[in-house]
Amino acid sequence: MIGGHGGNIYQLARRLGCRPSDISDMSANVNPLGPMPALTDHLRKNMSAIAALPEVDAGGIVDAFARVHGIDPRQTLAGNGTTELIYRIPRALGAKKALVVGPTYSDYRDACTMNRVACDHLICREPDDFTPDMQAIGKAAAGADLVFFCNPNNPTGALVKRSDMDALCRPLPDTVFVIDESYLPFAPAPSAVTMIASDLPNVMVLNSMSKAFRIPGLRIGFVKAPPPIVQRLAAFALPWSVNSLAQTAVRWLMEHTGPVEQFLSSTRTMIESEKARIEECIRQKTGIRCFPSATSFMLMRLSEGLDAPTVWRHMADHRILIRDCANFTGLSDAFIRLSLKTEAENRRATDLLIRLCRDHARRGIAHEH
Repeated sequence: MIGGHGGNIYQLARRLGCRPSDISDMSANVNPLGPMPALTDHLRKNMSAIAALPEVDAGGIVDAFARVHGIDPRQTLAGNGTTELIYRIPRALGAKKALVVGPTYSDYRDACTMNRVACDHLICREPDDFTPDMQAIGKAAAGADLVFFCNPNNPTGALVKRSDMDALCRPLPDTVFVIDESYLPFAPAPSAVTMIASDLPNVMVLNSMSKAFRIPGLRIGFVKAPPPIVQRLAAFALPWSVNSLAQTAVRWLMEHTGPVEQFLSSTRTMIESEKARIEECIRQKTGIRCFPSATSFMLMRLSEGLDAPTVWRHMADHRILIRDCANFTGLSDAFIRLSLKTEAENRRATDLLIRLCRDHARRGIAHEH
């Protein structure tokens, strides 16, 4: 639901008396290099699209998406972001009991709650770096008719390879698995991990345009699923749910696959370099623990005595917004998440975090004496 999300950049800007653009939003998991300049130029030139209704079922972009991914158009639907699809799924499938693999995105749970679907969590263990225990998940999934699995996961960054996902889903044909791949474009070799080409009758794959191309304000998401499931989802679709500019953006992205892949490749290179640099710096200079991440954000356990609200306020006072992870089921106020931005922004955030840890340590020593 609305209250379960992270930082509100507009609220913070009002508090600080500045513009939202003056704040470095490291709470939002979007591409640090995006949006693509050529895409924004194209959207500027096509603003006239807002003067007419969009295609009612977004059929044109569904066809384009299916063509690029090599799937049957009858196997996909477009939605007003993947979150809209997440809320539609429990209702459309008539689910009775769901399993959420966590700690993860709260809207899986909230979508079940809104649709009066009983929901259990299986929480991955911190000592295992939050790596999913696929055997335990399989046992728990056998008692559910719907499973939400984010891969790579938000906020932990844990990534499960395709063969392990297939081995989880294949023996449980009566359980529908919703595999959310919103952050997969940021991971190394995403084509080797994605389940979008799976032929299993119980697998749904969510694909987000918002994160990888940094256009979250346009709200664009797709679901790929077997035709019978797509038909059930379509029965609950609202007309004109994908706006005109969003459809314009998707058409451009699907028609320019070469530049798009080059852009995403550059993004992955930058992300891996920045993660390594930040982790090494924090490891050497603080007691903060960074968990391994396959994507564009980093989950951190704070050093003893520090809590997420304190760190959040400190960073916010310096116009940096981070994610306090206390409201993720399975985490606590000992955790924060940083989403990578430009190198300059990352360095500034890291320096502020290190300075806070050092000041906290000095106060602790002084208190002891």
